[in-house]
This record gives sequence, C-alpha cells and structure tokens, in this order.
Amino acid sequence: MPDRRSFLIHTALAGAGALAGGWSGALRAAAPPLRWAPYAESMVVDACGFIGSDEAKPGDMLSPKLIAEARESGLRVLQTTVGPVAQYEGAFEAAVRDIANWEEEIARHPDVFLAVRRGADLERARREKKLGVVYQFQDSAPIGEKLERIDDYQRLGLRTVQLTYNVRNLAGDGCLEPGDAGLSKFGHSLVERLNERGILVDLAHSGRRTALEAIAASKSPVLISHTGCAALVERPRNKTDAELRACAQRGGVVGIYLMPFLRESGQPGAADVIRHLEHAIDVCGEDHVGIGTDNLVSAVKLTENYKRDHAESIRERRKLGISAPGESETVYLYVEGLNAPRRFETLAALLSARGHSDARIGKILGGNFARVMTEVWS
Repeated sequence: MPDRRSFLIHTALAGAGALAGGWSGALRAAAPPLRWAPYAESMVVDACGFIGSDEAKPGDMLSPKLIAEARESGLRVLQTTVGPVAQYEGAFEAAVRDIANWEEEIARHPDVFLAVRRGADLERARREKKLGVVYQFQDSAPIGEKLERIDDYQRLGLRTVQLTYNVRNLAGDGCLEPGDAGLSKFGHSLVERLNERGILVDLAHSGRRTALEAIAASKSPVLISHTGCAALVERPRNKTDAELRACAQRGGVVGIYLMPFLRESGQPGAADVIRHLEHAIDVCGEDHVGIGTDNLVSAVKLTENYKRDHAESIRERRKLGISAPGESETVYLYVEGLNAPRRFETLAALLSARGHSDARIGKILGGNFARVMTEVWS
C-alpha cells in the first residue's frame, strides 16, 4: 500500500463543476481573486485537507513555499489525515509515524502551526492567526481489534476517527460494499469508546446503513467531514438526504468536498460546490453545514508529470479495489475558480453574491465545525 501522505496527495481528486448559464462563465473568468471583508477574522475550518505537493516524497519536511501557502490560505483549522486506509498490516506503526512527523513540523514552525488538543485551541488559533492542526483517521484500521489503542491515540493527539473507508472493515461497511451491512457489533463498541474518550466520530466514506446506524448509536454529535449530496449526483461517496438530515438532527455537521463526485462527468468548477452547499443548507439548516475539501491547500500545477502521476494513482486505486465510481484519470486535483490556497475566501464571496448573509457564511466557513469540535473535545 502506498504511503498515506503520498497516496492522498495523488488521489484526493478535487472537484466542483460549473452550472449552466452566464454566472458560471463569469466565475471561471473572475480575476483578481474575490474578496470577502470579514474573512481575516473568521473561523475558517477545512474538515479534511492536506499540506503537501505532488512533487514531495514520503517523509519530506514541509518546504518554505508550502508553509507560505498555508499562511496565505487564511485557514485557522486544518483537520488532516494520519495513518493509512484500507489496510491493517502496519497501520498502527504508520499512524504513529505520521503523528510524529506532524509533531515535528509543529515544533519547527510554532509561529505558523498550533496543535489542537481541546476546543479552546480552535479559538486560540483564530485569535493568533495560526493554523490549528487536528489529527484524524480516515479509517479505523489503525485501531485494529484493540479498543485500548484509542486511549493511546487520544494521548498522542488524535481527535477524529472515520469509522470506515470505502470498503468493509471491522467496524462496518464502507460506501463501496454492495451488501451495505451497516455497523458491526465491534463498530458499536468502537463508537461507544470514542464517545467516552471525547473523540469525534466521522462518517465520510461510510455505507449508507452504516452512517444511519452510527448516528443513532453515538451519544455525541458526529461529523460527515467530506461528502456531496446524492440528491444532486447519485454516487456512493455522496450522502442521501436521509443521512444528511439525521446527522443534523443529532447536532452534527456535514462538510461538502471539492471532488469529482459533485458532477456527473468532466472537470469540475466552483459553481458545483455552491450548488451542493446550498442543497445541504436546505436539508440540514445553516447550523449544520461546512466544508471539508479533501484537497491540498496549495494550488495544482497541471504539468505533464502531474497528469502522469495522477493517472497512475487512479489505476493503483482500482487495483486495490478502493477507487469510487466517478474517479477519473483525466479529472484532476483542482477546481476551476478555486485553484488557489485562499479558496475559502472565494467561496465566501460567491455565497455573499448569491444573497447569503455574513453570519451564515461564517458558519459555513468553519463556525459550525468549530462549535461541534469544541463541544466534543471539551
């Protein structure tokens, strides 16, 4: 299995495509970057993102350029993945190694990064204009059969656990499992232990029955950190209105991603992100929607090397059986109109232009995620 950081950098396919009409054409042509006045003071949270480069090698330290782009982004909280997906062998060691790498980065750049351990750290990051880093698993495989490992990971800084990736694991079925058997007995015990230890349950990538059963089982609000709306585009990675509504009704938050699954085909653009955000707001209410890009913070340079590496990574995912319908060798890791570190401000400006209030936009940019994170981590 490829290294997790490299694997995600090459396969976290971003997307959001253009709606019909002149608005989308104007969006693609927008320059200079759109601005939203309250942005600098806002709580801006990417519930699933990565700092890296398609040119970086596994284990490389962050370059000055990547550090500068993290600053430029205006993000105040980045929930980033540690540990592997869809593998059990070596998962514990890989997760610990990834956490250690991030701990070193935070120690090397205390003026840029802040390790998030409790809810108060989120507000501190916003106030001090730093980037708070939250460790998340995108698969519970690093826990294995040993629930006591949750205590160890909690002490190491882990704050969010996604129960499944795309395929079946000990906790339940991922979104690509045709049986959709739901949450296992072990999965119920896992949710209970995560609740007890103040670790958020994340249901991105889960099967639909797994999601609904985990929402019902959890005593704390849950996240669906990065997804789209199945009512708009029927894909396994997108959530039905029933799942979105259930998450919201129990106090949770749904993050809309920048992925190819936001449209049926073709290279996506920012208008699709807006479309899915607005549908999620209609279903969940403005207090339960956010953004989890599943993207790199930095902009993508569409070089021939990048195209080749991207195609190879998609082929590898297919061999491993973890490639979701909608992934394509020719749909790349950028969103038209949003291929810049400061993409959250552009989204805020677009929402404002469509009549959404500043208060609502602040919630979508990260206020909602920060509220639930603070509640559970306190």
